Amino acid sequence: MRISRSSRNPQNSRRSGTYRFAFVAAALSASVVMGTQATAQATAQATAPAGDASAPLYQPEMVRALAASLDVDEKAATDRLDRQDAQQKRLAELREDGLADDGAFFDASGDLTVNATDRADLARFEQAGLEARLPVRGESTLDRIKARLDASAAKSAPAGVVAWSVDLAADQVVVKVNSDRSAPAKAFLAAAAKHGSAVKIVRGEEKLAPQAAIYPGSKMTINSTTGWCSVGYGARDRSGNQYLVTAGHCVANLPTLRYDGTAFAKGTKTRYALGTRSVDMGIASVNSGHSITTSVGTWGNTNPIAVRGSSRAASGASLCKSGATTGWTCGTVGSYNVSVTYVDLNGGPDTVVTGLATSSVCTEGGDSGGAYISGNQAQGMTSGGPTNQRCTGGVDSRGSSYFQPLDDTLAHYGLTLNTN
Repeated sequence: MRISRSSRNPQNSRRSGTYRFAFVAAALSASVVMGTQATAQATAQATAPAGDASAPLYQPEMVRALAASLDVDEKAATDRLDRQDAQQKRLAELREDGLADDGAFFDASGDLTVNATDRADLARFEQAGLEARLPVRGESTLDRIKARLDASAAKSAPAGVVAWSVDLAADQVVVKVNSDRSAPAKAFLAAAAKHGSAVKIVRGEEKLAPQAAIYPGSKMTINSTTGWCSVGYGARDRSGNQYLVTAGHCVANLPTLRYDGTAFAKGTKTRYALGTRSVDMGIASVNSGHSITTSVGTWGNTNPIAVRGSSRAASGASLCKSGATTGWTCGTVGSYNVSVTYVDLNGGPDTVVTGLATSSVCTEGGDSGGAYISGNQAQGMTSGGPTNQRCTGGVDSRGSSYFQPLDDTLAHYGLTLNTN
């Protein structure tokens, strides 16, 4: 994994580094939205004191970053976040009332579209003010197809097949391919072809690798080596024991984790193992006297971002991430339930990882474990990305990445997120 050095405090500037194994940190700010300049009104609203009835949901630094990433002003960014939040709450209310759907996603303009199961339900969604459609396949069918491809990959890691995932907007399973020369790749693509137009093959993709740099976003070193990742989220079990939630490959050998030279946590559990079918989630027990804060560092973009919860954002929603290598970068959520083939840059075997999510957030080696956040809702930790990707231009760097959803990790380990 390619790792870059950074300052110890996520509020300080970054410095490039060398090849290392490190763990990324810090959650970012909320739903990404567009723009560069805020109006005085937007700024005033963003800085309203906590508890004020007029206080907005978003901190000003988050709004600025999202606005810049989408090339709009801050008012437009705030409006988009408000609109996305309102649409997701309306959908949640309809689901609680018993109205079934087959998946939902945000389009490029930030509007939610719901997959209805029949014409009667479609009409009810539209009457409730939501866009709706009758898909040819829908999320349930696409998930079954994707599960069959997962089963095919479990027999042998399909070297050359970069990733496969459900694309709700396209109503297809998308398979990304770097090379189809290996026998496992050929077998995998043959299995995919059996599903006809339900599967789309995209060629020419870069290979992927896991990216490995007590403030979320801070650098933490692995054992006594020069390798590192970044500090992720803090959580607790029913007995109140404190844990660091991170990417599984950052704690693959259950190492001692150090901050500023002092051991603060010990790897406890991981579902990542090189060369075997894996899930990139893991936890480390936090040593007595240490803690993980409930705000995410913004790498010089003013105040940290408070973590209020971990409600999953819909596909297409805006989000940002904080990492030790690339700092604060923003984009949108792609797909969930994604499987990828990671190559090992040290010559080890390929590893198939399932259960990830994609995003258009730019990351590099060393960002692993770093926190993704949409609004004030924590979303996940950096898992990996294209091996040769380079992020430039700050928050609006263009790129792609894969992250381990936080809600799945908390549920698997029976933990509760620490919130502000």
